[in-house]
Amino acid sequence: MTEPPVVLVPGMLCDADLWAGVELPGPVVHAEITAPTIGGMAEQILAAVDGPFVLAGLSLGAIAGFEAARRAPGRLAGFCAISTNAGAPRPEQLAAWTELDRLTADGGFDDAVARILPTMFADPDPALRQRFRDMAGRVGPGTFRAQLAAQATRRDASAAIAGLSCPVLVLCGERDALCPPAFHHAIAAHAAEATLRVLPEAGHLLTLEEPAAAATVLRDWLPSTR
Repeated sequence: MTEPPVVLVPGMLCDADLWAGVELPGPVVHAEITAPTIGGMAEQILAAVDGPFVLAGLSLGAIAGFEAARRAPGRLAGFCAISTNAGAPRPEQLAAWTELDRLTADGGFDDAVARILPTMFADPDPALRQRFRDMAGRVGPGTFRAQLAAQATRRDASAAIAGLSCPVLVLCGERDALCPPAFHHAIAAHAAEATLRVLPEAGHLLTLEEPAAAATVLRDWLPSTR
């Protein structure tokens, strides 16, 4: 029997380099999330491959993944939610995204990226910060504004998570300032078949900070999906 592919979905302002150090067995497909709504992003994920697949999404990638799970739960052989939040947007988040969109529209894309950067990593490693800036530059201001617009269309994903019959892996960094471990405990609590793993030294972009540890967790979990 052919193994279902793993579809990797990046976070906001990230691309395939987010997963460069995460070596996984079997087929791997990189999805893009460029639509201006979470529903549109979910359709991009579902169109990335035919048939069943394992979805692994980080941050906004997992949020779009929750919507894909809501729309097509039978397509998912497994779901890995990394560094994310299953809740609906809070008023302060909506205000922050509106401000980042205004700044970017006025030509301040680099300044917007600089505002986000401090929340991405547990420690201010210059090389990792540069990799994030490089990814953001490749994503560009147009897609960033679409991603900000999509964030505002989020809704609580608890029911979608509870509706999954496939194995669910919830992975986070203990030092994630943007999506702390409490968010991930809540996600795991909603899933029927959940595994929760916390990387003690990692922040938000844990696949960049701790790629070997992230890969080990994923490789250990993937057999449960096959």
